[in-house]
Amino acid sequence: MSQAELTVVPGSRVPPRALWTLGILRSELVTMFRRWRTLALLGVLAAVPVLVGTAVRIETGDGGQGGPGGGGGPAFLSQITGNGLFLVFAALSATLPVFLPLAVGVVAGDSLAGEAGGGTLRYLLVAPAGRTRLLLAKYASVLVFCLVATLVVAVSGLVTGVLLFPVGEMTTISGTRIGFGEGLLRAGLIAVVVAASLVGFAALGLFVSALTDSGVAAMAATVGVLITVQILDTMPQLSGIHPYLFPHYWLSFTDLLRDPVYGEGVARNLGLQALYAAVFGSAAWARFTTKDISV
Repeated sequence: MSQAELTVVPGSRVPPRALWTLGILRSELVTMFRRWRTLALLGVLAAVPVLVGTAVRIETGDGGQGGPGGGGGPAFLSQITGNGLFLVFAALSATLPVFLPLAVGVVAGDSLAGEAGGGTLRYLLVAPAGRTRLLLAKYASVLVFCLVATLVVAVSGLVTGVLLFPVGEMTTISGTRIGFGEGLLRAGLIAVVVAASLVGFAALGLFVSALTDSGVAAMAATVGVLITVQILDTMPQLSGIHPYLFPHYWLSFTDLLRDPVYGEGVARNLGLQALYAAVFGSAAWARFTTKDISV
């Protein structure tokens, strides 16, 4: 970005450093969403609901009532043929354990290490915004990606569900029926909760990215941590630590489909994500603000 782009308007009360921070954030977002890698990740995420919906439609033939045989697959899979809106929930259930965090891990892991490896990080630090504001801009851009990636899955699921299956009133987990409009509102709320579920992991990825100058190494390490923690979360011998692992409450968003809404699991999930964000965000700040950047 050029100095001219961030010239302070006479009489403006916006501090120059804040303008630099906003400019860096805007530049980060533009750069992120212009990369072919980011577009490819979003393309894969958008394809998952299409593949799931197409598979269910083919297996059920005319798309009538009833689900695919065997009862396997992601949660809500058997309800898709009765109401296409359930494809949104099934797609989020299918992508949250692997595809969504994998995409976030790639973006977060490369956020600082990729710049350092490419030799552009030290040029960014020339800006008056400073290291702390640069780190905040990086983290904010990753959080925007979390939201965009989740919305891509949800919107793809909604469009595919409407095109392939009937829609209308939906039956909640509690057995009550709600209107399509309320169902859409709950789908939007669930998408936001799913995006918020990735906040802690995004901070962890940012911390890993601050530890190395290799973008590939940071991405691999972040994804490796994700896989390791998810394996630990499935081991009954380690049930004592499960509530403290960041993916443990990821699927708690299903409680938002109860009537009345049951929010305890969601609250625990968001609280745990806030804790991870605070711990690993502070660790990333401590590392990045003292790191010797000479390349």
